[in-house]
Amino acid sequence: MSSLMDKAKGFVAEKIAHVKMPEASLKDVSVKHLGRDGARFHGEVSVDNPYSHRLPVCELNYTLKSADRVVASGSVMDPGWIEASGLTKLEVPFKVPYDFLMSLLRDIGRDWDIDYVFDVGLTIDLPIVGNFTIPLSTKGELKLPSITDFFSREKSPES
Repeated sequence: MSSLMDKAKGFVAEKIAHVKMPEASLKDVSVKHLGRDGARFHGEVSVDNPYSHRLPVCELNYTLKSADRVVASGSVMDPGWIEASGLTKLEVPFKVPYDFLMSLLRDIGRDWDIDYVFDVGLTIDLPIVGNFTIPLSTKGELKLPSITDFFSREKSPES
């Protein structure tokens, strides 16, 4: 009986190993809004679904680091669905207090940008397989608005 169970486990493991999985990519981080209490940023995850049915996204976990310090981290629970047989874009929003951004001045230097590493874990509920996490990471430079940009945005009616 145990031989039959081992064969069944081997068969299932072999079939699952060859199952197509969704693929994802991560875009750079950008500033979405500046306010007196902080800055709102967002990253964008693009997910390509090879299946003919949509898939639920269970969770998005994120961490933004700069100068070996965690600037922001958290998770977005139930951010939506990945559409069937196509590309779906998911936004990863997060907020950073403005005073914390200013504390990163040693990294900013003359060019007024922050070097960052943005890590995202995209957890998807796949049929038969169960929860599956796709790890994503990107590095880049985030150009910060100047102080004059901050005050001009506060006065504009679009803010």
